[in-house]
Amino acid sequence: MVDPLSDVIALLRPQTVFTKGISGAGRWGVRYGDFGHPSFAIVIEGSCRLVVDGQAELMLQAGDFVLLPTTPGFTMSGLEPVTPEFIDPHIAATATGEVRHGRQEGPPAVRILGGYFIFGNEDSGLLLSQLPDQIHVRGVERLSTLVKLLIEEAASDHSGRTLVLTRLVEILLVEALRLTQTTDAPAGLLRGLGDARLAEAIRQMHSDPARPWTMADLAKRAALSRSAFFDRFARNVGVPPMEYLLAWRMALAKNLLRQQEIDIAEVAERVGYGSASTFSTAFSRYVGQPPGRYARSFANQNAASS
Repeated sequence: MVDPLSDVIALLRPQTVFTKGISGAGRWGVRYGDFGHPSFAIVIEGSCRLVVDGQAELMLQAGDFVLLPTTPGFTMSGLEPVTPEFIDPHIAATATGEVRHGRQEGPPAVRILGGYFIFGNEDSGLLLSQLPDQIHVRGVERLSTLVKLLIEEAASDHSGRTLVLTRLVEILLVEALRLTQTTDAPAGLLRGLGDARLAEAIRQMHSDPARPWTMADLAKRAALSRSAFFDRFARNVGVPPMEYLLAWRMALAKNLLRQQEIDIAEVAERVGYGSASTFSTAFSRYVGQPPGRYARSFANQNAASS
């Protein structure tokens, strides 16, 4: 069976993992600016406060896992009130070794394993818009095990390290995201997949993007009337059905064009357009440049960076 969540993770292509230990003691607090890259943390012992911009405050405790797909600004502190110290996340990302906040001597009040990774897909914003801004999971041993494996592998120089890290991050993402795949999740792909009727329609779009889907076709797959399907999809996924289908087709088209292995006519056919000219018009309107120019610009970027 087609798995839309796996489709999205595969297109994001997570890679290049960086990890470190973080601890705090006494009165401490830090304020990080927007980072942009996905980050994660798991509390090993103790507790602390975390406030991500636009989200409710979290009181983190041992065993808690947090994933921030885009890592906006956030404040982390001990349990005592304090004015946080500002930290540039891009500078902090280059630091090596454990980071200690607050009192430097004595045992820490909290120990955290954290890190971040980079998506290989330059169009990750389109896909990340379908994921929650903050994912918080409590007491799931599988996530703790994955993070520990990831940190151990990142610190090693074993053969195949890059491949193992990539696979571990993919599994970590899927594990964390599937735990928030519920009907009370924020509007987006995970909430849509938490609704059995909408999930079937989403799976159909992902399994056969080339099919000339209509609202009536998709509503039938969801066993709903057209109006009920439209309202339910827009409310839960955050965009209307045909807008989601267009976004998915364009994400697939961009991925195919970046591979430089097939011509525009074949790309058009694979994503549901009857001709290269019709596809080119739709792609240009959606992306802001023709598919041929998009493919060439990506090839030029790769050549310049190699």
